[in-house]
Amino acid sequence: MFQGSHSINMDAKGRIAIPTKCREQLTSVCGGQIVITAHIQERCLTLYPLREWEDKVLPQIQALPTVYKAAARAQRLVIGYAHEFTVDGNGRVLLPPTLRDFAGLEKRLMLVGLGSKFELWDEDAWNATLVGADDEEIPPAMLSLNI
Repeated sequence: MFQGSHSINMDAKGRIAIPTKCREQLTSVCGGQIVITAHIQERCLTLYPLREWEDKVLPQIQALPTVYKAAARAQRLVIGYAHEFTVDGNGRVLLPPTLRDFAGLEKRLMLVGLGSKFELWDEDAWNATLVGADDEEIPPAMLSLNI
C-alpha cells in the first residue's frame, strides 16, 4: 500500500528520482515496472504498478462505452497519455514532455501515495488543491467516516 506525500525535484531533462521507500515498495510489487498517465479529472499524473494497470485500470477504461463523449475523453486521456517505464537502479524515471506539459510539472513536485497508486503533482498545484478543498460539497459516502 502506497501512502504519504513526498517532495521531489525534476531536473531540466525531465528526470525524477522516486524516493527510496517508494522505490522499494514498487520493486517488491512490480519489479519497478510502472505506467504513468494523465489523471481523468485533475491536472496531475497517475503512477500505477504495471500489474495494477494491466489487470484493473486498463480493462475498465477500455470497457467504457465511447458513444458518450466523457467516456471517449477518459480513454483518450488515460490510454493516450500512458507510458510504460522501468525505474532504473537509482530510482529515476524520465518523464516525456507530453506528460510534463499535461500536468504543468515544473521543478518542484509532490509524489502522493494513494493506496494502490501514486499521483504526481506540480508542488504549487498540489498546495492549491489542498487549500481549495474547503469549499467543495462533501459526498454522502464521506459523512459516515469516523476518523
